[in-house]
Amino acid sequence: MDHPPEILEQLSARVDALEKRVHELEHASTAVVPPAAVSASAEAFGATPDPPSGDQITRAFLLLGKSLLGIAGAYLLRALAESNLLPRLVIAAVAIAYAIGWLVAAARAPTRDRFAPALFACTSALILAPMLWELTMRFHVLAPVASAAVLGLFVAAATALAWRNRHPPGFAVAYGAAAITALALSIVAHQMIAFLLLLLAMLALCEYKFRRIGMQGVGRLVAAITDCAAWILIVIYRTPASTRTDYPQLGTAALAGPATLLFLITAASVVFRTAVLRRRITGFETAQSVIAFLLWILTGLFLVPHVSGHIVGIVCLGLAAACYATAYGLFRILPGKQTPLLGDPGTGAPQSRNFHVFALWSAALFLAGIFLALPTTWAVMCLALASIASASLAGRIGCTTLECHAIVYLGVAATVGGLLEYSFHALAGTMPESVTWSIFLISGCAIVSYAAARERHGEPWQLQLLHLVPALLAVGAVAALTAHGALWLVERGFTPGTFHVALVRTLILCAIALALAFAGSRWRRLELKRLAYAALAFIAAKLLFDDLRHGNLGFIAASIFLFALTLIGVPRLARAGDRSTAQV
Repeated sequence: MDHPPEILEQLSARVDALEKRVHELEHASTAVVPPAAVSASAEAFGATPDPPSGDQITRAFLLLGKSLLGIAGAYLLRALAESNLLPRLVIAAVAIAYAIGWLVAAARAPTRDRFAPALFACTSALILAPMLWELTMRFHVLAPVASAAVLGLFVAAATALAWRNRHPPGFAVAYGAAAITALALSIVAHQMIAFLLLLLAMLALCEYKFRRIGMQGVGRLVAAITDCAAWILIVIYRTPASTRTDYPQLGTAALAGPATLLFLITAASVVFRTAVLRRRITGFETAQSVIAFLLWILTGLFLVPHVSGHIVGIVCLGLAAACYATAYGLFRILPGKQTPLLGDPGTGAPQSRNFHVFALWSAALFLAGIFLALPTTWAVMCLALASIASASLAGRIGCTTLECHAIVYLGVAATVGGLLEYSFHALAGTMPESVTWSIFLISGCAIVSYAAARERHGEPWQLQLLHLVPALLAVGAVAALTAHGALWLVERGFTPGTFHVALVRTLILCAIALALAFAGSRWRRLELKRLAYAALAFIAAKLLFDDLRHGNLGFIAASIFLFALTLIGVPRLARAGDRSTAQV
């Protein structure tokens, strides 16, 4: 078939166009995109391309060079100060402005570069700290109070420049350097109060600024340095005035103010974070609160003569009541509740740590307040009654922590009130001549405390040991009072010898062991059974060290006979309840 030439030319042109189009599509994927296009597209999506490693090294050397230039300028100012070409006050003003200028450079550094702000802030601190040291200690141009004011100006500038920054590394470096410089100058310049006030202001700003943004390292450093400064103030001003003639005389407000402000700042921060922000208390906050409180107590006892231990004790009791209210009103999980009264926002996690920390503080404050505010006899009586109240309330609301508090209060009362010493001497030593009313009170409180707390089936060994303590104190008190009363009755007829006393004690202890085994089996009290076996061990030791040493053969035989009967009877009585339960 013949085709006109015009049609053939058109078909050939179309084929050429199609081949060219296919060639362009095949090589489009391998086309090289210009770096400018890549940067533009990255910026369009909000991404910042990482510079090559060579550029990073070059920038690091550039920043180090700028920092060294700043240090060189500081040495030039120091040389001018030594040459006396210009007044040193003028040079000091220029040096202060020069150091703050580097702080401004740290604040104006790019936010994406965290190395430059930290390096420039270090440069500023390295310029300011040695300059202040020499102007204060060598040239005596600035008084210690003026040096503290200059440090305050530096801190204020750092705070203002970094206030709106979310993660200000220069702020942290400036605060850390200023705190260390303030502590060093306060020691060598013998002017504590001005630098302590600066440190307290820095601590308050750290609690406000860094706690909100999560940067807690510098806050902890400032807190530790402030604690050291407050402790040094106590150590120095506790000594007689004749031994510290180079230190200024301070009044009561100046001596008590730093520790009081430190305690108030720490307490406010902890309460705000735990009760308002609903955060879990950290280990550092717990330790810092204890340290601040101890520093406050030592200040009141050693530096303020008008404040007696009674006033400090009353304050401790008030704080104990506040801690109890906070622990049981905010942080404790109510029985039957699946969610706590207070938890982390959005998680519902229980604040068990907060509860236990505040509960521990409340018990410690209550013990300290009782012994500081009251005489020993009245303090023992209050602790014994507090053990009953804690044990009764713990049984009512099902709180193991209150049971621990009851045992602690009872144990301290028994130790300080003499119940432990009395029980040992009445059962194995020299019989006391009389019994004080505190012994009867503590013994009764031990019995009531034990009766209020009952061991439950399946409890872990820690709780079982917890319930064993009041039972041991109650049984020891009953045995001691019974032995003392029995010997008092014997003395009404004749004067007993040592072998009579040994036999009476053995008889009482054997009867107590059998009674414990029977009561534990009858009332399902496992701790009483354990005490029955512990009584057997105590009787065996008593036979060896008491009866065999002081008794004659007839009384020794009687004591061994009683012990043998007790050895046979205690296991039988202890298993009687188990057999009856199995039969049922």
